[in-house]
Amino acid sequence: MVGALGGCASSGNLMADAGPAPAPDYLIGPGDNVNIIVWRNPEVSQSVPVRPDGKITTPLVEDLEASGKTPTALARDIEKALAKYIQQPVVTVIVTGFTGTYGEQIRVIGQAARPQALPYRRDMSLMDVLIAVGGVTEFAAGNKATIVRNVDGKQQQYRVRLNDLIKEGDISANVAMRPGDILIIPESFF
Repeated sequence: MVGALGGCASSGNLMADAGPAPAPDYLIGPGDNVNIIVWRNPEVSQSVPVRPDGKITTPLVEDLEASGKTPTALARDIEKALAKYIQQPVVTVIVTGFTGTYGEQIRVIGQAARPQALPYRRDMSLMDVLIAVGGVTEFAAGNKATIVRNVDGKQQQYRVRLNDLIKEGDISANVAMRPGDILIIPESFF
């Protein structure tokens, strides 16, 4: 599924610089929806959105930070807040709408059919990203596209071959994406 890249924009190899695989635990982010279930207390159980500031508000719990936490960690925080009102609350948090934290989203800019930020999914590849954004425009310089990735706190740029992948079906041009990657698809100049 993943192959070598020809003509990298940096001196490194995209796969060697990928670093460790992302953590398997999902982190809640702004725009997510969370279903909060308080056992034996349906009056405080509710489905709420995570606001742009990363907080949630539920009955008896106002402005609780949710962004960047796992569902389990958020459930424990809600239990602590509810303990003032409910004896030994048992809370379960289920994420029902997935956006993720901003730092984990993949951004696609330039000559994509629908430039946008995408929630990162485990084992996501360049092909998955291209499918999600509807491919590239007719004006795209696909083989001059780059992925900007943070590697050890430094931004690195890597050349990717979108035309070879899309038009030629060259699967060796498909590469693994990482949380926080930015895919830049420049316009071709005729």
